[in-house]
Order: sequence, then C-alpha cells, then structure tokens
Amino acid sequence: MAIVRDAGAGLRAVERGATVLQLRDPDASARALEREAAGLVAAAPVPVVVSGRADLALAAGAAGVHLPERDLPVAAARRLLGPGRLVGRSVHSAAAAREAADDGADYVVFGPVFASASHPGRAPAGLEALREVVAGTPIPVLAIGGVDAGRAAACRAAGAAGFAAITYFR
Repeated sequence: MAIVRDAGAGLRAVERGATVLQLRDPDASARALEREAAGLVAAAPVPVVVSGRADLALAAGAAGVHLPERDLPVAAARRLLGPGRLVGRSVHSAAAAREAADDGADYVVFGPVFASASHPGRAPAGLEALREVVAGTPIPVLAIGGVDAGRAAACRAAGAAGFAAITYFR
C-alpha cells in the first residue's frame, strides 16, 4: 500500500509496484481531497482508499477508507460504506488489531515496525511485535514504518500480508 498525497504520486507508486493506494492529505480541504480522490480513482488501475474520510471515499467512488487508530469507529465507517468497500485501521498494538478485526475491519496497518522519519519520537515495535499482531489477528496485517526492500521481506517472513509505505514508492 502506497500512501500518497495526490494522483500523480499515486500513479508513480503504481509504476513502482504499489497494489493499493491510500490518499492522505491532512492539510487539504474536503472539496480538494474529494476532487483528488475522484481523479485518482478514475486513473488508478489499483484500489484507492481515502485516509480518515469515509464520506469522501463514498463520494469519490473509492474502494474504501483507511482510519487512524483514534478516528471514526470501524463499525460506523462500515455502516456508511456498506459491505462492498474496504475499511482499514492503523493500529499500534495487538489488542487494537483484534478490536479492529472484531469491529469489522478488512485489514490493519501495524507499526511503526522499524524507526521511521514519518513517526519521529515513536519507538519502533520490531518484528517480534509484528509476529504477535499477525498471530492474534484474523485479518490481513500490513507492516508500516521504515520498510525498505530488505525489511519488506523480513515483514513477510514475520507473517505480514504486505506493507504500507510513504517513501518506499517515491
């Protein structure tokens, strides 16, 4: 999953191997984010999820929404989007991953697994914590935080279904 701010970055990420795009621009207005999402959905050959905005995901025809850990409850997003769209959740613990799964999330993103510039000051959880989350969660777990090509392989070996990244696909 590539985390991108705009359609251009999303299409470049797909060229570099991204199989899902997460549109995330916390500074954009709702109108601008909906326009960007609609354009990305129309242009991208892979599913697009919108970060934190189930309403905009629905309006733009996106595949779903990705929710930060302390955002809208998964069940509320599911009620808005219905059963045919993806609902993902960022989590930082095995308990939060199980809760997201119990509430109806389709996948979780766990991390940071490694030190990452996008999570300054947050201690990395490590591969053992990733293994624990994967073992206790019945839905796909994606690793995030400091993932590069070698670390992506280590995350998969720990049981992750894949990984999410901000800079990896640039």
